[in-house]
Amino acid sequence: MKQVRIRISGKVQGVFFRATAQEEAEKLHLFGRVKNEPDGSVTVEAGGENDRINEFIGWCLRGPDGAVVDHIDVQETQFPETGSFVIEE
Repeated sequence: MKQVRIRISGKVQGVFFRATAQEEAEKLHLFGRVKNEPDGSVTVEAGGENDRINEFIGWCLRGPDGAVVDHIDVQETQFPETGSFVIEE
């Protein structure tokens, strides 16, 4: 089990990044949350099996159609397991 916090910067708001990240996370059976930040970045906290987290990180490097990911920062972290993956406002 691995838990990470991912900060994604670039053109990542207004391109359905959060909704698509939620879909990807659910396909991979991850738990956590995704939210837009005031500075225009997106923050994701995701937890699950190591290989699935690594696959999700790979997706974050690309993002959905319309996104332009300039940089991601990944840190291992700990947060309460929620059992689901939610979009936070």
